[in-house]
Amino acid sequence: MNRRDFIKLSFATGSAVLMPSFSYSANLNLNDITFSTTTYQDNAAQTIIVFMYGGASQLSGNISNLDTINQYSQNNYAYFSDTEATTNNCWKSAGGDHMEDLIAAGDMTLYRCCYSQEREDANNKSHGLCTNQNQRGTYDVDGGGIVANIATILQAKGMINKNTLMPFVTMEGESIFYTEGNIALASYLKPVGVDEHFNNPYSRSVNPWLFCTDEERQNNNCTDSNSDYIPKLTTDMDILSQSYNQNGEIKSAFTKRGELSSFIEDNLKSKLDAQGNIITPVEYPINNFSNKLKAAITLLEVNPDTKIVTLGTGGLGGWDDHNDARRYVSRMEDLFGSLKAAVAHLKAINKDNKINIMVFGEFGRNVNLNGANGWDHGNLQNLYVLGGTDYFTHRGIVGETVVDNAGYNRIWLKPKSGTYWFEPLSIASTLYSIYGIENPNILTGGNYPPVNIV
Repeated sequence: MNRRDFIKLSFATGSAVLMPSFSYSANLNLNDITFSTTTYQDNAAQTIIVFMYGGASQLSGNISNLDTINQYSQNNYAYFSDTEATTNNCWKSAGGDHMEDLIAAGDMTLYRCCYSQEREDANNKSHGLCTNQNQRGTYDVDGGGIVANIATILQAKGMINKNTLMPFVTMEGESIFYTEGNIALASYLKPVGVDEHFNNPYSRSVNPWLFCTDEERQNNNCTDSNSDYIPKLTTDMDILSQSYNQNGEIKSAFTKRGELSSFIEDNLKSKLDAQGNIITPVEYPINNFSNKLKAAITLLEVNPDTKIVTLGTGGLGGWDDHNDARRYVSRMEDLFGSLKAAVAHLKAINKDNKINIMVFGEFGRNVNLNGANGWDHGNLQNLYVLGGTDYFTHRGIVGETVVDNAGYNRIWLKPKSGTYWFEPLSIASTLYSIYGIENPNILTGGNYPPVNIV
């Protein structure tokens, strides 16, 4: 991520006070919120949200219905060459072995029935609307995002204030998780953008040639000039900028910029080796998503003020597998290899009890392997919950599915009658609950209780 992207993302610098706000429609009344300070403090939860943009197929974690699927599917699943199932019917070569290891160790719950009857009734399976709903935690698409709501409530309840450093961090860019509702977020509550190398968006740099003598330029000997001049330049710029602004948010932004710059340089840069790679106590698979997970965990370890980090699965590819779905197998293998390493990392730093990872997307896939050897949009997905053992009770594999053959290219997985399933908005309720909010129905707009891990 380049410096320009950082500046765009990093609202904590105070630039947000100059930007137009999101439109406010759905009202959040803080007087209606029941909050437990005890729950919030006892959990001391920190969360990494991994959002699988594009709607990942649920089959990696649930290939139990494959024989029936093949009876109706337009193309046979022999296309994938290897569809061997694990003991618990995960797709072995698509991350299934890693899932089995995590489940056996009591580190993960795999929910097979995150299913929306409301969307089914409305025939709603579009990317934009489902992402909007899942990241707001409500079917009212004008409400605030889940993280923005948590930020607003924690501030109102005195759990976060202007001295809290980087409470919310994005490693994916702007997302609906942070969209404001009717209550505008203070600048320090808005997400700070970082990348997997902790590149510092708050430091200042300058071309050293500006300060070189002619002789230094001729000899290409200007490398030290930058370090000589930058500290004085930074101080002078801050003094000059503040002298032109009255007391308030803009002046405070310069102080915050300095705090964030110092924190990144003093606490995070020390976690990098000479090549700029994060030093971790365990070995991760080699991919960009692993690098982001390393960075997210390292940030949460170093800074207990950070409550939530959001990231996509950039580096693995998207999940909108309408065609040539064979690549899905290797992507899921990389994803869960990285997640298993992340849990080992959490254990090595004694944080698996406090830090949780939640993995989900906008929806799952139709299980008909279509004419292009892919899957079209579905309405059932898996939810993977890892870590957070102080406040989550891991239950292994939860939920059972059946095949619903509704005709050509309309083959769905649905919850088996009498088994546990939940609407996607229950994911939002789960997040609200671990951060001390006792009546999440006020925020979700309906009876969507937390999933049964809490």
